Amino acid sequence: MYNRVILVGNLTRDVEIRYTPSGTAIGKVGIATNRRFKAANGEQKDETMFIDLTLFGRTAEIANQYLGKGRKVLVEGRLVLEQWTAADGTKRSKHSVTVENLQMLGSRDDAMGGGGNYGRDESYGSAPQAPQQPASRPEAAPQQPSVPEIDIDEEEIPF
Repeated sequence: MYNRVILVGNLTRDVEIRYTPSGTAIGKVGIATNRRFKAANGEQKDETMFIDLTLFGRTAEIANQYLGKGRKVLVEGRLVLEQWTAADGTKRSKHSVTVENLQMLGSRDDAMGGGGNYGRDESYGSAPQAPQQPASRPEAAPQQPSVPEIDIDEEEIPF
């Protein structure tokens, strides 16, 4: 089965960080996401969802250091069901997202730090790249790709 959640929104509070006895950082924070839609009567409506996030390890430490309330982020993770017994003895539960990848959005003026990608999966966002150096010699002929090209008939693609 597949359990993947991708959210973009604003943090609803500062990151609360704690450490396990073994030294692993655990961060808790909330995110608010908005959806604008047109109701049946033609009126524009806004819907806001509030979701709790849990971050672990270095991702939690970076979030605690650089993120604050109101900061826009993109998170990728998995949906989990948290269950506990309240002080009055009632059983409680809620869904939350365990973050596996975190990307800060917005400019440096929005908060401390700029757009950065932190987590296990570095596929989202743009990692800093080394500046391009000008070629000091004339351009050589293009090399053949090391992976063979595949000829695909466009009519065979199902989408």
